[in-house]
Amino acid sequence: MNAEDKLRLAVLLDTAGDFLRDGHWRDRDAPVFADGADIEGAAIGSTNDTIDTASTANGDTLEAIAAAVRSCTACGLCAMRILAAPGEGAAHPRVLVIGEAPGSEEDEKGRPFIGPAGQLLDRMLASIALSRSTNCFITNTVKCRPPGNRTPLPAETAACAPFLARQIRLLQPAFILCMGRVAAQTMLHTSEGIGHIRGRFFDYRADTADAADRGEPIPLIATYHPSALLREPNLKRPAWEDLKKLLERLQT
Repeated sequence: MNAEDKLRLAVLLDTAGDFLRDGHWRDRDAPVFADGADIEGAAIGSTNDTIDTASTANGDTLEAIAAAVRSCTACGLCAMRILAAPGEGAAHPRVLVIGEAPGSEEDEKGRPFIGPAGQLLDRMLASIALSRSTNCFITNTVKCRPPGNRTPLPAETAACAPFLARQIRLLQPAFILCMGRVAAQTMLHTSEGIGHIRGRFFDYRADTADAADRGEPIPLIATYHPSALLREPNLKRPAWEDLKKLLERLQT
């Protein structure tokens, strides 16, 4: 077992134990192994170092998408937002994590998943050796906060869809992880509940009439939203089972 595998196993066991015990991650020193290998698929540098580096043949960049999101007036949410939250993470992620929409703390800071649900999400990702600072990119189907944290309206989701499509095309993740019902239904164009969708792999293809732009299908799996786990702790175990399925695929 090389250093990378040892690191994965150590993080997995420590964080999974915390996650299943009470959902509270405990600070501990990161283990150091002989050859100091990085986690497989990790991007070089921090989030801020990497966000500008990815670009497609047509010159699109993550920073260009973020700027367009922040200045967008395509739906009524623009009039109520403080800051849009375009997304953040590694420029070449193994996993693209997609949630529903920003909440109040995300609206204030312009960053996705930074409130209590976001802190739990970070612990969930860490349990399978993933992190927004190394090998994940985190965003939402809708980039501005709906009032009262209500479910985004179809017109609002449609207004943000081109931004998400550009992000997927640019990032080219190996996997997509949808957090919660709304994100899963949006990405899969289904009305099935999260209880039926979660824990299963689907093939995601870009929603475009041009077959050449669809690219190769991306494996997509969904699980419960972290906010649901905070409300209903009994959902933590099935969510962990979903994450283990993603881990198995990541390892292969």
